[in-house]
Amino acid sequence: MKRILIIEDDLSILRGLKDILMEEGYEVHIALDGEAGYRLSREKRPHLIVLDIMLPGMDGFALCRKLRKERYSVPVLMLTARGEEADRVKGLDLGADDYVAKPFSLPELLARIRALLRRSADSPAPAAPDILRIGDVTVDFRKYEARKGDEILEMSRKEFGILRCLASRPGEVFSRAELLNEVWGEDSFPSTRTVDNRIASLRAKIEADPSKPRFLVTMHGIGYKLALECDEAG
Repeated sequence: MKRILIIEDDLSILRGLKDILMEEGYEVHIALDGEAGYRLSREKRPHLIVLDIMLPGMDGFALCRKLRKERYSVPVLMLTARGEEADRVKGLDLGADDYVAKPFSLPELLARIRALLRRSADSPAPAAPDILRIGDVTVDFRKYEARKGDEILEMSRKEFGILRCLASRPGEVFSRAELLNEVWGEDSFPSTRTVDNRIASLRAKIEADPSKPRFLVTMHGIGYKLALECDEAG
């Protein structure tokens, strides 16, 4: 089931869109402001975001800019009461994928949502590099070998799996649930604490100071990421 996040401060529009999209078979999450929308975008990992521009606090422009700066590639469909060309251009330049002005035609909006989801599904998923270099550690995913300088690191398959998953989208945050699904599989039932324990084990092997990690970074309340500014893929 495709997940859609609606970030809209007009309750009548928000409720109406939520009901209609749920009737269309989507899983729908909602937020009334930019800060809440940002948190949900990282926690729920939606397949598409419907984003109003005029929001309290962090507006739609700022939120779109923040997501794209973090290399979060989820499709964004902007909604706004403004019809000016300058706003449409600004939204698209900031990384929005499409733009619909209020009042909008519901059939057209649904068609644009379907088109964005199809386009996203057709895009190849990013692949992890065969060899990952982070600091003085080299990880070869083809051979399941890891070295720190000349020292061989003993790593489990799950630890290789976590690193490979994080390396597929460096700088992007993965929730614990996502890591469980990607590394352990949908049919396994470990707890999210299992992820925390594996990350702690990886830090002990990779980080110079595991208590102050540079590479395997915790995003509190969300999950983990492989710090973009520190890693190099070969």
